[in-house]
Amino acid sequence: MTVHQTDIAVIGAGPVGLFAVFEAGMLGLRCHVLDALGAVGGQCVALYPEKPIYDIPGYPEVEAQALIDRLAEQAAPFEPVYHLGHAVTGLEPADGNRWRVTNADGTVVDAGAVIIAAGVGAFGPHRPPLDGLEAYEGSSVFYLVDRREAFRDKRVVIAGGGDSAVDWAISLTEVAASVAVVHRRDKFRAAPESERRLRALAAEGKIEMVVPYQLAGFEGNGGQLEAVIVQTLKGDRRSVPADVLLPFFGLSMDLGPIAEWGLALENKHIAVDQATCATNRSGLFAIGDIATYPGKLKLILTGFSEAAMAAHAIHPLLRPDEVLRFEYSTTKGVPG
Repeated sequence: MTVHQTDIAVIGAGPVGLFAVFEAGMLGLRCHVLDALGAVGGQCVALYPEKPIYDIPGYPEVEAQALIDRLAEQAAPFEPVYHLGHAVTGLEPADGNRWRVTNADGTVVDAGAVIIAAGVGAFGPHRPPLDGLEAYEGSSVFYLVDRREAFRDKRVVIAGGGDSAVDWAISLTEVAASVAVVHRRDKFRAAPESERRLRALAAEGKIEMVVPYQLAGFEGNGGQLEAVIVQTLKGDRRSVPADVLLPFFGLSMDLGPIAEWGLALENKHIAVDQATCATNRSGLFAIGDIATYPGKLKLILTGFSEAAMAAHAIHPLLRPDEVLRFEYSTTKGVPG
């Protein structure tokens, strides 16, 4: 069995985990990164590689895959070692106040500190409780968008009122034959600017707003949708023509082995100190969507900040005799 020695083990290779590699590298700390998925990117790549993201500084709009590509490029000068395609199965204390991280293929990483950047843990879609749903899944009902082109000239019905539903409704107007949005009320949970764009497109006739309605059933044959049946709370029903249904009701969350690591948990999230992202166990830190503290905003931007704070909190633990003088990247540069 090979045991890899490193400064920091980063569990999770999503955008926040990748940026943690950069921030650690700027402080002279090496990282090994572990992820169950076969490629870096986390949810951004697994669930919506072509989804436009609007709230990354410096990018008025950037597709999720493009953001991951740039973050991996940014981390590359610090030569992170990736262990991908196998879930982390164990985390236990090691000699010298270190930690041993083990994944499903037996890889062991011995690290001075661990940053848990596992997003929402193991995830899967919340499926609408509709009879006959399984017959359409994978052919007419999809819970993510791999490629926008797959929906070109299709009649698309999107159900939900959050960011994913609104952002994809806006984006798919550029390729779909029609786009309808089904939501139980005329108020959305998406970013205000995204909702403004949605309503503007609806006013232009490019999006049909089916509110206040909920999904009630299907019309179709052999797994191919012809229409989606919707109804109001009063029982009024109507049929919305559809080739494709995209239900965006969020993700179900399963912490998996993380729940067994002795961490303080709050509603399936890891409680951390807001200033350092330290957990209740020395040497373990959590950042990104899996971390929680009062006032937490679940934004990629927040996770980037947490990555920097965790790296700076870890440095004195691993280099107690080394004085860390904070310098801006414009001053110290990045290894070439």
